[in-house]
Amino acid sequence: MAQGERLICASDTLVDGGDGVRFDVRVQGSIVPAFAVRFRGVVRAYLNRCAHVAVELDWMPGRFLDPERNVLLCSTHGAEYDPATGRCLGGPCRGGLTPVSVEECDGKVFLKEPMDG
Repeated sequence: MAQGERLICASDTLVDGGDGVRFDVRVQGSIVPAFAVRFRGVVRAYLNRCAHVAVELDWMPGRFLDPERNVLLCSTHGAEYDPATGRCLGGPCRGGLTPVSVEECDGKVFLKEPMDG
């Protein structure tokens, strides 16, 4: 682990197309929720905040993907996001999800801090 990185979870916790892992990050001096998922073999992470209205996406902790496991789905508004890019694919959203920089190394997933820059 490099200096400035924080452990999120073990790599095998994130199953491809499975549930995500929630964690917190500091953004502009505030602690905000974020999440990581594995999609098509790659770990992706985003702030846990819908681009339509700032509500958390998961309807149950860690449940970010739709039943078919193809899109990230806002449980409140039905907005759909591309898991690989965070881009809005449909529904009430503007733009996309805010990415969080993570790194997978030696069987672990790390948050590359700080978010504030």
